[in-house]
Amino acid sequence: MTVLEDKKGENIVLLDVSGIASFTDYFIFCNGSSTRMLTALAESLERAARTEFSLHSRIEGNADDGWILIDMGDIVVHLFDPDQRRYYSLEDLWSNGKVLLKIQ
Repeated sequence: MTVLEDKKGENIVLLDVSGIASFTDYFIFCNGSSTRMLTALAESLERAARTEFSLHSRIEGNADDGWILIDMGDIVVHLFDPDQRRYYSLEDLWSNGKVLLKIQ
């Protein structure tokens, strides 16, 4: 989470979905204000996960589409541009999950 904050990610939400999703325990949602920022967020998070926590991740999507997904097994990170985040409304879809942290 600090990696996302350090890179100026916006509207960060950590959602516990362990009781309702069989494929992961946590979702992290974060906005980036540009394609360049989304790419920087994804690269920084992937590098930190690998070097600091020995987590292997898989990146799906690209910044040009406004949505990058980083799958780290128990944690799935969704990096969005604000329009795509509103359009897909994943937080509403997973509203039965418990919000553990919210950083504007």
